Amino acid sequence: MTTSVRINLLPHRAQKRMARKRQFVSLAVLLSIAALAVVGLVHLVMANQIDRQNNRNKLLQGEIVKLDDQIKEIDKLRDQIQQVLARKQVVESLQANRNEAVHLLDQLVRQLPDGIYLRSVHENGIKVQIVGYAQSNARVSTLMRNIEGSPWLTKPDLVEVRLVPLPGVGNQRASDQKVSEFTLNFEIKREAPSIDNAPKAGAARKGKA
Repeated sequence: MTTSVRINLLPHRAQKRMARKRQFVSLAVLLSIAALAVVGLVHLVMANQIDRQNNRNKLLQGEIVKLDDQIKEIDKLRDQIQQVLARKQVVESLQANRNEAVHLLDQLVRQLPDGIYLRSVHENGIKVQIVGYAQSNARVSTLMRNIEGSPWLTKPDLVEVRLVPLPGVGNQRASDQKVSEFTLNFEIKREAPSIDNAPKAGAARKGKA
């Protein structure tokens, strides 16, 4: 007669489930610890980088403040230099133009052709206006050419020319004589003539004479 043995596997299965459960819990705990460790490490690295960047920012801000101060000093120096240059330019202009009246009178004497008499000379800066009498319009043209070729005068501009009775004549017969009354504008050259141009101007005056 055969007898069967019955084995109860429920406790064994329960132990295996408990073992797997303990393994799962242990693995979850290890993973949680690893995740916390990674998060902590990342936090430390980020905090360290942030601190380093903050230190760099503070250093840069300090250097920017220094540069701003230096730029302000440079701006002050630039303003001072501009003021000095402006004063220097004024002084040089005064020194260069103080003899303009002398040059003007000298050139009027040199460039005025025969047969022309000046009645008035008005100077306003570099602009000059002369009013005078000429025996003919051709002499006025000669005066304009002389001014154009002058080393100190330039830009002759004839404003008006007209026939008028000869001034300063008392008798009727002589008062019938006519002369050309003209108004002429020109400018004084601010820059002194070069040495090369001076002989040419003198030669031109000799040729016209």
